[in-house]
Amino acid sequence: MISTHKKLIAFIGPFVLFMLGLVAVSGAKTLGIKTFAGMPLDPIYWIYPLQTIVCAGVLIWFWKSYDFLEGSTHVNALLGVAVGILVFGLWIAPQELFHQAQRLEGFDPNVVPGLSIWMLSARFARLVIVVPLVEEIFWRGFLLRYLVREDFTKLPFGSCNVFSFWAVVIAFTAVHSPADWPAAFLTGILFNLVAVRTRSLFACVLAHATANLALGVYICATRQWGFW
Repeated sequence: MISTHKKLIAFIGPFVLFMLGLVAVSGAKTLGIKTFAGMPLDPIYWIYPLQTIVCAGVLIWFWKSYDFLEGSTHVNALLGVAVGILVFGLWIAPQELFHQAQRLEGFDPNVVPGLSIWMLSARFARLVIVVPLVEEIFWRGFLLRYLVREDFTKLPFGSCNVFSFWAVVIAFTAVHSPADWPAAFLTGILFNLVAVRTRSLFACVLAHATANLALGVYICATRQWGFW
C-alpha cells in the first residue's frame, strides 16, 4: 500500500523538478553562462536534455503511484486523440489563420553539427513523453483534486468543483509564455474536460501527447523553433 505522503511526492515531485529545469535555464542566462564543455552553447541545449533524463527517472521511480488503467477504454483513448488534434489546431491557429510573425528563435536541433539526430530525439522525448506525463500527473492528477480535498487520493481521478476546475485552467495558462496564453487557456479547459468526462489519466496524457507530437512535426516542418 503506497502511503499518502509518498503519493503526494510522486504527483508533485516530477513537476517541481521540471520547473526547476526551466528556472535553471533562466538562471544560467542571467549569469551569462553561454558555454558547455568549453563550447559556445545556449543553456537550453544541455539543461533541457538533463531535465528530460532527471524527470524521466523520477517518473519511472514513482510509476506504481499512477493509475493508468482506470478508465483506459478505447472510447476514452479515441477522445483523448481527438482532443489532442483539436488542441494542436488551437496552438497553431495564430500562425495559420491570423498570420502572426513566425517564431524562429528557440531550440534548433541543428545547432551542434553531428548531434542533430540526438538533439531532435531528446527534444521529442521531452515534448511527447515527459511533458505530457509530468503535467497531466500534476495538473489533472493532483491539483484538480487537491483543491477539492487535501487527501486527494481518496477522490476518483477527474473529480473537481468549480473552483478547482478554473484554478487549474488559470495556473496551467500562467506557466506558459504570454504569446501562448489564449491557446493555453482553451487547452486547460479541454484537458480538464477530458479528465472529468473519462476519469482517465491515460486519456489526458494521450490527449497532451497527441497535441505535442503534432506540434513537434509542425515545428520541424516550418522551422519555428519558438513553439518548443
